[in-house]
Amino acid sequence: MNFTKVQAGVGILGLAMVAGLVMGDLPATKQANAQSGQTIQLPANFRTDYEFLGAWAVSGDADTGGNIGQHIVYASPGTVKAYRKTGKFPDGAVLVKELFKGKTEDLTTGSATSAAEVAGYFVMVKDAEGKNTGPLWGDGWGWAFFGADDKKQTTTKDYKAECLACHEPVRDSDLIYSYAYPVLKP
Repeated sequence: MNFTKVQAGVGILGLAMVAGLVMGDLPATKQANAQSGQTIQLPANFRTDYEFLGAWAVSGDADTGGNIGQHIVYASPGTVKAYRKTGKFPDGAVLVKELFKGKTEDLTTGSATSAAEVAGYFVMVKDAEGKNTGPLWGDGWGWAFFGADDKKQTTTKDYKAECLACHEPVRDSDLIYSYAYPVLKP
């Protein structure tokens, strides 16, 4: 499969996701239950109440057994509006990256990969003031991964060993690949 066909599949997926979502401008104070004290949780309402940031197609994704993976990224209500205003993620903002195993098939438009079964969830909670401590907190964020089979308990033990290496290339943009989310641009 060539890269152009993967891009086409992601484009189709992205358009379908945007068409199916209502992007609200709820105040940041009404953000959902992603954290409780120092415990990071997967918000139950991220698909319905969160803002769609963007989608990634990852070729040879480690989280999907080496197959093409689909990553759909959401932000807690009010995050996009705050980011557009300040160029920074507001304290308490929650990002959820939902990972899917990709399903590739030949369609009339060409070979396309769509999201199939869920492989897991990454959750990041902005902690700009460094209020939280422990092995899941640091570098301005709380970090956690939840497997598809257990949405209540993170499998992450130490963000420095399990999460940081993937985000290090974008340290200058608050450890987030924000360039990939056009919705953040004013």
